[in-house]
Amino acid sequence: MSVTAAKGFTAAGIAAGIKDSGNPDLALVVNNGPRLAAAGVFTSNRVKAAPVLWSEQVVKGGRISAVVLNSGGANACTGPKGFQDTHATAEKAAQVLNKGGLEGHSAGEIAIASTGLIGINLPMDKLLPGIEKAATELSAHGGEKAAIAIKTTDTVHKTAVAGGEGWTVGGMAKGAGMLAPGLATMLVVLTTDADVEADGLDTALRDATRQTFDRVDSDGCMSTNDTVLLLASGASDVTPGYDEFAAAVRTVCDDLARQLIGDAEGASKDIRIEVINAATEDDAVEVGRSIARNNLLKCAIHGEDPNWGRVLSAIGTTQAAFDPDKLNVAINGIWVCKNGCVGEDRDLVDMRYREVKITADLAEGTESAVIWANDLTADYVHENSAYSS
Repeated sequence: MSVTAAKGFTAAGIAAGIKDSGNPDLALVVNNGPRLAAAGVFTSNRVKAAPVLWSEQVVKGGRISAVVLNSGGANACTGPKGFQDTHATAEKAAQVLNKGGLEGHSAGEIAIASTGLIGINLPMDKLLPGIEKAATELSAHGGEKAAIAIKTTDTVHKTAVAGGEGWTVGGMAKGAGMLAPGLATMLVVLTTDADVEADGLDTALRDATRQTFDRVDSDGCMSTNDTVLLLASGASDVTPGYDEFAAAVRTVCDDLARQLIGDAEGASKDIRIEVINAATEDDAVEVGRSIARNNLLKCAIHGEDPNWGRVLSAIGTTQAAFDPDKLNVAINGIWVCKNGCVGEDRDLVDMRYREVKITADLAEGTESAVIWANDLTADYVHENSAYSS
């Protein structure tokens, strides 16, 4: 259940001293081949962290031999020094891996990912020696430790696995805040031992991300560091059909995305928003995101109040095609709004449980989309007001 579930990969997670707490904060994932194919998607935030800028260039070559990930500092908004530190990290990793007998590594094929507080330079005197230590602990069983090392405000580490006959897709993710669409959500590394070229990885990853990570919207805040990478070792010597492979990638992404929502900061409710009978898929996604970002509704859900008027209000702010007099809304299966008016008795809605399902029927077509969100709680406010301290 990790990035080392697929053959051909080793990983490690250690405490390098980047975090004052002494908790694990540095992860290393290595592709031992024989194939080194890779693809990636990154935040669409125009303010991008140095590791994102670096890894965007690395992935253009279609090859990644290793990934260095750190928590405890985002290395975002750190100017030229931040990019130099990222370059130095890749150079150090290549040097250490080559010296350790894993020959063929170059800095230009090593991706870097960072997460943590924005605007603080990383302690390179701890990070660089940490890479040496991590390299000595690389193991085919090291995936779980790597997943633990990339946590920030996460309460649990997140891993998933899927696959087919003779081949596997595994992955790890971190994320508990700043979860909003932008091609990717937080830090994710996926691995496969299927023998797939970079172009196939890219297509499968982008399709999966569009339907999973890009439809997680916990708090409407887009990170500067969001990174999702997919690495293929080809170690199984199996080339699955594209549809089968893409379905496995999507399964792992969907599993990880759901875990991100389940661990979102301060949340007491997970909200599944399904928009149905839309004229287009884009309309369905736009409406779903508008509902997901309505703070009044999120507060109502926290208070277990089936306030469907706030759903209609959110729908009304979009450019989607709909007739206000034909809108229908269900909360946990009770159609509390029918044809834009009062529907079934709202007292029938049972909201005691963690998952709340909202269905918005636009009555305009046949397209649909699902967006996942959370309620808004006092714990969320506390978590983010004290984040820097």
